[in-house]
Formats: sequence, C-alpha cells, structure tokens
Amino acid sequence: MRLLLVEDDVMVASGIKLGLSDAGYAVDWVGSAERALEVLAEESFDLAVIDIGLPGMDGLELTRRLRGSDMESAAMPVLILTARDALQDRVQGLDLGADDYMVKPFELPELLARLRALLRRSQAATSAVLSFGPIELDTAGRRVGARQPAHDGESEGRLLPIELGPREWTVLEYLLIHAPKPASKDKLLQALTGWDREITPNAVEVYVSRLRGKLEPYGVALRSIRGFGYRLELAPGTS
Repeated sequence: MRLLLVEDDVMVASGIKLGLSDAGYAVDWVGSAERALEVLAEESFDLAVIDIGLPGMDGLELTRRLRGSDMESAAMPVLILTARDALQDRVQGLDLGADDYMVKPFELPELLARLRALLRRSQAATSAVLSFGPIELDTAGRRVGARQPAHDGESEGRLLPIELGPREWTVLEYLLIHAPKPASKDKLLQALTGWDREITPNAVEVYVSRLRGKLEPYGVALRSIRGFGYRLELAPGTS
C-alpha cells in the first residue's frame, strides 16, 4: 500500500517514514501542503497522513481542498496529526473530511493500528485478516498461510505458514484486497515502491512469478491478464 506523509519537521517525518516502511508500506514524504497538492494531482495514494501545523497552507486547509477536488486521491483516507490537543481543532479536522486524528506525541503501534483500520474501511473490509480460498493474510499479525480442512473434531483447520519476502507480501495483500477483481500492473508498481526506490515493470513480474509458485500448491492461481495486470483465481475443487 502506498502512503503520502505530509510533515514539515524533518526528524518527525524521518521517524514516521522509517516506522511505516518497516511495516511494509511504500511511503513518500513532502514537507508542505502546497507540494502535497502538486503530488496528489499527478499520482495516486491509498492513504495520507497529514500534519496540521504545516508552514504556509496548514493541514486543515489541505484536507479541505483535497476533499473538494476531482483528483483520483480525493476520497482516500486521511489521518491528521496535531500537536494541538484542543477539542475544536480535532472537530474541525474531522468536519473538513479527515477520517481520524492522532495527537503528538504518539506511539508507532497505535498509528499503525489506526492506519490498518482506515485502509480496511476504505476497502470495505471488516477484519484484519484478508482471505481468498484457503489463503489467509493477517495484516495486524504480519502472518500469511494456507488454511487446511478441519478434521478429527477441530473447530478449524491448521494454518500452514507461507514464507513471503516483503514485496511478495505487498503484491499478495494488494491482490487480496481487490479480489476477485483484477489488479492493474501500474497500481501494483505504485504499491511496491515510492520515490526512494525505483523498480521496473519487469521486476513486478518477478515478484508475481515468485508468489505464483508459492500459492499454486494450495489451489490458488495468479492469472495474468494481458495488457492489464493480475487476478487471483481458485483452481477447480479448491474452496
């Protein structure tokens, strides 16, 4: 998933970006609302983390303009960060279109949990566990595996772990969120990398190929759609 961080404090931004990147997100950072609007007009993101106390245009005005625009990212989830603990500031941010807020200082695990909740809500998902057939991906616990049929009085079958690299995880998460609809190659490319790390479309095919080999033993196929992207499909007899 690709996130945009709008924060003018370099040290704070560096810490947040490192934490989000370590959690598997592709994170791009800008230091002003004006630059954020330029970026959002050209590129798409899955979520934005916006500080209220920005120089020039503040984060509240940025949120208002974003929600009133016709940009592709206009409806994406927004979490605002604020050092202001006044009720009026929080209420104003939510009224202007923010989906959630956090007051500085905050703990990274709570930020990650709030981001996961916002992303699930935006994709109409109610659980931290994404599934397709026997495949289950726990976005909170960072576990993925294949659920086996229950037997001998078990309430549920055993989950066989599947080892994935960070980018294989990102590809699978994106495909599961959009399943059974196909995911475009361009969107997968954006989900895999931000400005700091460039990968080619051919590299996407490499990660897809690796992931395909790990899913096929469990009856889940990763089908290529010529000229568009990829889609998860169940092999006959797989449930």
